[in-house]
Amino acid sequence: MVKQERAVRTRAGLVRSAAVEFDRDGYAGTSLSRISKAAGVSIGAVTFHFASKADLAEAVREEGSAVTRAALKRVTAERTSALRAVVDLTVELARLMEREVLVRASVRLARELAESASWSGIWLPTVRDLLDEAHRAGQLRDGAPPEDVTTLVEYLAGGAETSLRARLDAEGEPEGPADQLNRVWWVALAGVSATGDTGEASATPEPRQAGEGWEAG
Repeated sequence: MVKQERAVRTRAGLVRSAAVEFDRDGYAGTSLSRISKAAGVSIGAVTFHFASKADLAEAVREEGSAVTRAALKRVTAERTSALRAVVDLTVELARLMEREVLVRASVRLARELAESASWSGIWLPTVRDLLDEAHRAGQLRDGAPPEDVTTLVEYLAGGAETSLRARLDAEGEPEGPADQLNRVWWVALAGVSATGDTGEASATPEPRQAGEGWEAG
């Protein structure tokens, strides 16, 4: 039992160390020897758990995807309006990239490895469904069809990652991508929403403060 628990801890440590390396230097720029050094274990221990760098990258992707799915489930479970959920989900995706190295590494690996499933494939179907619901509920104006707003969400999420990576290379950045995206959404809503807000019963909601996540407005 002790050996089994140690093996589980070693594997988890390898996945997280690999995530840090993949996030920083990408798939091509990362080696098993660097991962083993970062994790504080031998190459033999690495290959005991993962036969190749590709296997380790897949494990990182799976962990990052699991974190993303959990956030997706929470956002959609606690939503008020469909359009509000889209806003909250987009901001939460940016926050995950900002705070979770497993997610950042997963996003980068999905982009760099052609055979990998895209990260957006986890959450984009839900965004499409929510925007279809928002359209049926009259929350989108006539000139903002769900398909175009879906494209907007894809661009916002992609831009959040680009902004984050630039921020990681800079020092003293006062505001993270999630906070920036939160403000950008409230500008965008003036163009896509039928009422200028997310369609909730209350007056036009204020942008969420950092740390509020998916809580109902």
